[in-house]
Amino acid sequence: MSDDWENARTRTNTPLFSAGGPDLKQFDEASGSARRASESVSAPRTVIGIGNKGLSYISLPDYSEAKIVVAMVGLPARGKSYLSNKLMRYLEWLEYNVKVFNVGQLRRKRAKMQAEQSGVKADHTATYFSHDNDAAMKLRDSLAEDCLDMLIEWLKKGGNVGIHDATNSTESRRAKIEARLAKEKGLVLIFLESVCDDPAVIAANIALKVSSGDPDYKDMSREDAERDFLNRIRQYEEVYQTITEPHLSYIRITNVGSQVTLCRIHGYLQSRIAFYLMNLHVKPRSIFFSRHGESVFNLQGKIGGDSSLSPRGKQYAEALPALVTKNIGNAPLTVWTSTLQRTIETAQALPFTKLTWKALDELDAGVCDGMTYEEIEAAYPEDFANRDDDKFNYRYRGGESYRDVVVRLEPVIMELERQENILIIGHQAILRCLYAYFHHRPQADLPYIKIPLHTVIKLTPKAYGCDEERYTVPIAAVNTHRPKPNVSGAEHEVPVPSSARQYYST
Repeated sequence: MSDDWENARTRTNTPLFSAGGPDLKQFDEASGSARRASESVSAPRTVIGIGNKGLSYISLPDYSEAKIVVAMVGLPARGKSYLSNKLMRYLEWLEYNVKVFNVGQLRRKRAKMQAEQSGVKADHTATYFSHDNDAAMKLRDSLAEDCLDMLIEWLKKGGNVGIHDATNSTESRRAKIEARLAKEKGLVLIFLESVCDDPAVIAANIALKVSSGDPDYKDMSREDAERDFLNRIRQYEEVYQTITEPHLSYIRITNVGSQVTLCRIHGYLQSRIAFYLMNLHVKPRSIFFSRHGESVFNLQGKIGGDSSLSPRGKQYAEALPALVTKNIGNAPLTVWTSTLQRTIETAQALPFTKLTWKALDELDAGVCDGMTYEEIEAAYPEDFANRDDDKFNYRYRGGESYRDVVVRLEPVIMELERQENILIIGHQAILRCLYAYFHHRPQADLPYIKIPLHTVIKLTPKAYGCDEERYTVPIAAVNTHRPKPNVSGAEHEVPVPSSARQYYST
């Protein structure tokens, strides 16, 4: 598979990254050189000590040369902000420095400041967005330009991917963006157009807009807000021009993934962005996470290994089908497990299709596999302390770090994004990494996210995040959670995730 698309090419309803599929294999091979920098060489079991700090840590990849501007294109209520935020979460999970610069948020922020100073609220009803309103047009152009300037300055200070979240719906607006970027060295411009003609999706987006606390509609009834927003959309429709400029680099997403068109996409990072966007969809679905039932090694306080379930773990495996079936009903569901026996045993009684993923195997503890934390601390006290200092980056000799796990889970993320209802029966470190992706949690939090035994976590992806529910089966199990050292109890708690849209954040 080439990393370049010189001419426009369209893909319609073609799964590119099905589990074990040839395209996924080719993508893995193409990105192998990037991964090899993060892979450790296994050491013999006779190695004394885990290694000094220089050997046991993996450094942040050098992404300093990656400087991309992704300029959104599309009518209101077509999923631009959804795509922007999904792309940001994915690339940040892979450790690129990414930020969304939303022109609407900048407009609202400045309007709020002006109202606080003057006491006069700006009129941002549909008439403000009319292209016959010359004064408003100038203001909106100025906001878009200011937002782009802020994005460029941010890239110069170390950012990797800046997303210009605006309509950018005319050739003249896109030409202005192109001309501004031409003044800068080393910045690459890609347009990302979101086209939607599915009435159900548009109606859902409009309903979300008028009911999500948008300050533009703070003092309006829902009916008036919906009427005004539909009028705003009509103002844009009168002048909207889809991307046809043959010299531009662009990705066009139709109906959030049913059709994808690529033109002049070059290189590893641009291709990575395109691959990811190809696999998104907005069909309602649930993603369930559960650790395996309590294992023999859990009872013994040992890490890693391939032990079987304890008696209580077997009880959990027997209780799990009723809980999942009650929640999912007659909807289709696929169960993913690792290749380790404790996850396979936990899934055994579930009446659903099951797939095993080597990528879902637990973090490899290397020479410490099968040891207790007390044994590790006694044998390797300095390294034990180093891991507590930076648990995300710490790599066991002959094993892995959390960062390594994130790298190997990328194909799993690709497949999760294109699937519908999935139950993953996995391991603590693996589920922490996946949970952090869906909830946009930072690296500092990731190794300390609470994923208790005998608990099912249900995630429901939404436009701006995930809703979450937890179901604890009343079967006792040991607590394997180790809190972050030298941190107060209140700081151990990961913030409650929210799927609500945030305003005034630019």
